[in-house]
Amino acid sequence: MSVTVQTSLFDLADRRQLGNGAWIEVRSGWLTDADELFDELMDVIPWRAERRHMYDKVLDVPRLVSFHNLVDEPPPHPRLKQIRRRLNDAYAGELGEPFVTAGLCLYRDGDDSVAWHGDTIGRSSTEDTMVAIVSLGATRVFALRPRGGGRSLRLQHRHGDLLVMGGSCQRTWEHSIPKTSRPVGPRISIQFRPHDVR
Repeated sequence: MSVTVQTSLFDLADRRQLGNGAWIEVRSGWLTDADELFDELMDVIPWRAERRHMYDKVLDVPRLVSFHNLVDEPPPHPRLKQIRRRLNDAYAGELGEPFVTAGLCLYRDGDDSVAWHGDTIGRSSTEDTMVAIVSLGATRVFALRPRGGGRSLRLQHRHGDLLVMGGSCQRTWEHSIPKTSRPVGPRISIQFRPHDVR
């Protein structure tokens, strides 16, 4: 099977400069067969719960996760490699290296979330990188704010959208998926990253 990507939208990306070398890019409706992929990933991904030490306690992480090295391991679904290839065709030249991993998060409802963070594990404090996120399922707010304070952004990350954070974004900005009290269905986030970025 192949991944269907709407080429006309792929060419019309909305890139926003955030300052200090950071940028985000949104390609609305980038994955046109998102319904089918969402259903298949819900069934085949080996979702697992995690616990983390936070605030002097060990707490449940409020989402399910699954992490995959797409170079060294067989993918849990063949489309992950196909999407990775498409992203590398578009961004590896600018990034200077390929995307090699796929981290998946399942936000089951509005109580699931991820706290403010930057994907900097494995990179130096001066090294730029890129993270590409495909969203499937329910629309959720994707929030960004400058590290150390400042005006935040709240983007609606919709079913089939691609959101790319590049330049210094992981070092100089933080992002989160906040909880919501409104009724919301499940969402799968697929984060494609280069080597040594988590």
